[in-house]
Amino acid sequence: MIKFSEEKLQEVSNIIARYPQGRQKSALLPVLHLAQQEFGGWLDVPVMDYVASLLQIEPIEVYEVATFYSMYNLKPVGRYMFEVCQTGPCMLRGSDDIVKYIYDKLGIKPGETTPDGMFTLKTVECLGACGYAPMMQLGKHFREHLTPEKVDSIIEECRQHAASAN
Repeated sequence: MIKFSEEKLQEVSNIIARYPQGRQKSALLPVLHLAQQEFGGWLDVPVMDYVASLLQIEPIEVYEVATFYSMYNLKPVGRYMFEVCQTGPCMLRGSDDIVKYIYDKLGIKPGETTPDGMFTLKTVECLGACGYAPMMQLGKHFREHLTPEKVDSIIEECRQHAASAN
């Protein structure tokens, strides 16, 4: 059965309490973030249904939000997710070439994960760092002015971090 830990349930209650009575749907985005963190890095239908029940809203209301925003994963993702910006300024500076390079290097297209579960590649809309194009988000960090060499370095850094964590 899907259920938040007691600590996370308290956090959900605190988030809901930020909003006026009857406006608990306003808590949807942060609660979805908690759910994604708590339940394996992605949101499957039972998890989204659980969130809907906590917020006392219809499941479709959760699905609409989760499918709209690229920050929510609707299938399992790798340990490291490369979210490459694909909007105009990044494309003009070569983001398509970076996506192709990652495909050539790791054998994954946007939306795919390497067989070892290490890397996922996503293309996303503007990340708000146009002056640093082409760029990607890796976790909470931006990686800017990407080149094939920088991508190689990032991949190696992730592999070393994963090895040291084991």
